[in-house]
Amino acid sequence: MSLTDKITMLMSRPGGENAQKDDVPWWMRYAGRGLGTVGSFIAIILGLFNCLGLLTFNVGCLVAGIWQMLAGFMVIVCEAPCCCFFIDYVQILSDRMEARPYWNKAIFYVALALPPFFLCFLSLSTWFGSGMIFGTGVIYGMMALGRKASAEEMRTSAATLEAGLGQPTTAPRANLVANEQPVSFTGLPLPN
Repeated sequence: MSLTDKITMLMSRPGGENAQKDDVPWWMRYAGRGLGTVGSFIAIILGLFNCLGLLTFNVGCLVAGIWQMLAGFMVIVCEAPCCCFFIDYVQILSDRMEARPYWNKAIFYVALALPPFFLCFLSLSTWFGSGMIFGTGVIYGMMALGRKASAEEMRTSAATLEAGLGQPTTAPRANLVANEQPVSFTGLPLPN
């Protein structure tokens, strides 16, 4: 495969349509991919500034900076493989990540973003760099929730639940009402 074929294939990936992801608006897909790409570049640069914590003998900030740079690299590999096309297996990893559901991506990005906060809490570069990766995870989490129902659908659902017609049997309220027991009061305990 030639270099131009690789570049063409990599550039055509954003928003790859998938039957499970049809209800997600196009702008949200591009917001997640854009924030992941830009945020990971910023996280890599700010992770380098965190590594300067070694000059002040702050080992926690050094480790947080290294973690932040690695997290930024992982996000850029998953979100923008065209930025790393010189590495052989980036496209395979990106395709595997793209095939995963949105909630898997959300958990992965949030888990990548949290450790630098615990290691170097007071650093502004940690808050901004890892915060952008965390924000990418939040956007993917919102995409996993799906679209909001229309106002009419919500009104109809609320009316049927209040009437007791379409109440699911797995709802906690249904179990509490179905298993209701009379409460008795025996009185105060007798003193010894």
